[in-house]
This record gives sequence, C-alpha cells and structure tokens, in this order.
Amino acid sequence: MRRLSKKQQINDNEESVLKKSMYTGFVGGVVFSLLASVMYYFNFLEVAPKFYLLTSWVSEGWTDTWLGIFFTTILAGVVSLLTAFVYYMIFRKIKYMWVGIIYGFILWALIFLLFRPIFNDIPAVTEWNLNTWITTICLFILYGTFIGYSISYDYMDSQQTEDIIKKS
Repeated sequence: MRRLSKKQQINDNEESVLKKSMYTGFVGGVVFSLLASVMYYFNFLEVAPKFYLLTSWVSEGWTDTWLGIFFTTILAGVVSLLTAFVYYMIFRKIKYMWVGIIYGFILWALIFLLFRPIFNDIPAVTEWNLNTWITTICLFILYGTFIGYSISYDYMDSQQTEDIIKKS
C-alpha cells in the first residue's frame, strides 16, 4: 500500500471540508424547505417555498401536489449549495455562531426584500401578518446558524487534523 505525502494528505483534507460543506448545504436546504412547507400547511406562513422556487416559473396543476413539494425541496437543496459555498469561501474561518445568525438574516433580507420584484404573484413583505414575519425570520436564522456552525466546525476540525499531519 502506497503512503500519501503530507502535502497530498493536507489537500485531501481540504477537499473533504469542501465536500462536507456542500453536503451540509444540500441537507440544510432540504430540511428547512420541508420545515417551511409544514409550517405553511399549518398556517404559520402565508408563503411557501414552492411559491418562490416553483410556481413563479411553472404554472401547472402538479405544483400543488406532493410532486410540487418534492421538486421544491430538491430545488431548495440545490440552491442551498450556493449559499453554503458562499459561506465556505467567506466565513469558514470564523468560529462564532453569531456569524451564522447574521448570515441567515442577510439571506432573509436578500430573498424577501431585494429579490422581491422577481416574484410578481407573491405578496410583499409589508402585506404579511406577524406570524409569517416571525416564522420566516426565525427559519432563516436557524438555517444560517446550521450552515455556518456546521461549516466552521468542519473547517476547525480539519485544521486540527492538518496540524497532526504536519507534526507526524
């Protein structure tokens, strides 16, 4: 069996962190999209993830069935890959949970305030009730915290592994 050089082990370790970050992003998108869909079903939200990810672009009847929720969930996972990659590139070295909380709030503001003109058939944020405001903000803060803390933890763990590799 061939032994890898220290440089190769460190490169593999860095690639592993990026792969874990992408996996974390996909899982986070899927889980929080499903959670938001359940909250919409129980009337905690006036807007569902499918309104942004699916029905704004597709106006077929199947979007209101379980198939629409499935495709919305997968799309949320794919879009979440981008948010996880952005966090990985910019904030991975910061180990404080506050960065993830702020990141989640910034994502909320981007989607619901800045990108609002893209989605014509969805009510504006000013027309939402208080439950929708609080629920969406909390969901995005939790999402940002999940993404941020997971990626930062994996990065810090990989740094410890690199230190062990360098010392050996």
